[in-house]
Amino acid sequence: MAELAIVALGSNIEPEHHLPRAVAALRTLGAQAVSNVYQNPARGGRPQPDFLNAAVLLDTRFDPAALRAALRELEADLGRVRTDDKYAPRTIDLDLLLLGDRSVMLENLILPDPELLTTPHLAIPAAEVAPAAVHPQSGETLQAIAERLRPDADLHLRQDVTALAHAALREDGLAP
Repeated sequence: MAELAIVALGSNIEPEHHLPRAVAALRTLGAQAVSNVYQNPARGGRPQPDFLNAAVLLDTRFDPAALRAALRELEADLGRVRTDDKYAPRTIDLDLLLLGDRSVMLENLILPDPELLTTPHLAIPAAEVAPAAVHPQSGETLQAIAERLRPDADLHLRQDVTALAHAALREDGLAP
């Protein structure tokens, strides 16, 4: 049975190029909607370019481990090189935030992603693609989580990249 999944996208290496390409690539996994794209400061304490972040809603039949593996494969196809530094600059980051109402704890995969409750650059785009989805642990809707985090958010709407991401989802944009 198909389930709705939310994937967070992030990039701070040529993000205007990589985010739309990632959205186009996610069509192969059942992408249904894409949020606005937001610019926000990089985390991790060292100087690096700002990130651009968004979220994509998928309609998928993949189980959590298989979906995560597919996301890692798309990252590699888009030039992502993983390092031990979780705050390193990257061409693309595709993180599974939510898969239906599942609570999952696997090696290197926790669902829902714990940062969904505390991180505006994840919660706000996720709420745009599935506002009524309920967080399986807190019982809050994604819209309520986003509204709770919005006052402290340092996010700036990037309409230019949002337009490119939406075009990529409609298949009249970039090819994967």
